[in-house]
Amino acid sequence: MAEATPIRPLSAASVETWHREADVVIAGYGIAGVSAAIEAARAGAEVLVLERTSGWGGAAALAGGFIYLGGGTPLQKALGFDDTPENMKAFMMAALGPGADEEKITDYCEGSVDHYNWLVDNGVPFKESFYGQPGWETPFDDGLMYSGGENASPFKEIASPAPRGHVPQMTGKRTGEKGGGYMLMKPLVETAEALGVTPEYDMRVQRLIVDDSGRVVGIVAKQYGKELAIRARRGVVLATGSFAYNKEMVQQYAPRLIGRPGASIEEHDGKSILMAQALGADLAHMDATEVAFFGDPQLMVRGILVNGRGQRYVNEDTYPGRIGQETLLRNENQAFLILDEEAYEEGCAATSSTPFFRFQPKWVAETVEELESDMGLPTGTLQSTVEVYNRHAANGEDPVLGKKPEWVKPIGSPIAALDLRNCTAGFTLGGLRTSINSEVLHVSGEPIPGLFAAGRCTAGVCAGGYASGTSLGDGSFYGRRAGIAAAKA
Repeated sequence: MAEATPIRPLSAASVETWHREADVVIAGYGIAGVSAAIEAARAGAEVLVLERTSGWGGAAALAGGFIYLGGGTPLQKALGFDDTPENMKAFMMAALGPGADEEKITDYCEGSVDHYNWLVDNGVPFKESFYGQPGWETPFDDGLMYSGGENASPFKEIASPAPRGHVPQMTGKRTGEKGGGYMLMKPLVETAEALGVTPEYDMRVQRLIVDDSGRVVGIVAKQYGKELAIRARRGVVLATGSFAYNKEMVQQYAPRLIGRPGASIEEHDGKSILMAQALGADLAHMDATEVAFFGDPQLMVRGILVNGRGQRYVNEDTYPGRIGQETLLRNENQAFLILDEEAYEEGCAATSSTPFFRFQPKWVAETVEELESDMGLPTGTLQSTVEVYNRHAANGEDPVLGKKPEWVKPIGSPIAALDLRNCTAGFTLGGLRTSINSEVLHVSGEPIPGLFAAGRCTAGVCAGGYASGTSLGDGSFYGRRAGIAAAKA
């Protein structure tokens, strides 16, 4: 558990012994940390990585492995998809707001193809195959799929749909353990250590060390209970993850996630954010959250999702993370999936990466009126919702929410409802405000000398919305920038 208040920096003048030192000291050995380490080492710096756990990987190694890339990557082109940085930007600005950082998103989109090539050059493999089915991720080793609702309303009307979820190829992968994220991290760690990067494990960072001018010149860490002062001759990079597991910070900034952290690890306690805040670091989008939804997309697209008033509230063929946000943040965490027997059986027979989200119906009835009564919904609410949906579905249309025609079919009988209330969890998206060179910015707007950050401890390209792959994409992209900037500092 992190302290509830910021940890004040230590004056360099009070340090009696520097126990370790390097040109660049990086806190965290996940995707942002390893990317920073590689680029700092290539820039000629001696690099020391302090990792809290006993091994590399962080949350990245447990992730599905999506890296959000586009603008015309070689993989997109090989699979016949056209994309441009401008088209990618149009989607990201619409989907990742409100308040998305246009400068950062423009920079990210313009550098996306180069970043893909950098990953490949560092040993990350991508298979030339496209997975086009609804899903949280591909159940196979395909290299590309839609991962943000790009091909669904309302975004398909804003920007030309292009899949940008790039997934490292891995045989025998498993959701949550040795998934695509492991195959992203493994070659990058091997590259870093071949470059001479030194990792030091079981190191819990405590506070920053500053000189008389206010420049960050080191970091205090604890290893096996012993406090160590570690000097950074050029710069410190913070890359220790989000604050999803800091109860006090979640309660203060993102209370909708109280008691429901997910897609994260317990080490994400906001420590880097607190340490930098103690130096006057600025924050951004601290209320923003990704929200996972525990429903199988193969079932959701074949039915309709209604809230506690029996009303539809989101197109069911969109990105599941958007469904999660709409459910938790705007519909009081109330969700029911309505579908008929034929649709339920079809969905259960389809291949999915999340078959464990295929719950049994809680209510089954012969008529909508009977189902509505059994569910305890106000009389006429679900009936009117299904009647309107079916009226247009007879023509293969969904003018209310814009679900694609391939998934629009009248709901028949018998009819069932899956109880998906409270089926959400998520992680925080806000954090330290940084420049496009990954400098941590003071509340005055000026960079804090010697301090850099990347990954989920920062406010990245997501300001409100989310797309799978933006965390690993943003973390690796700006981790590289942090390493370069710290090595030059």
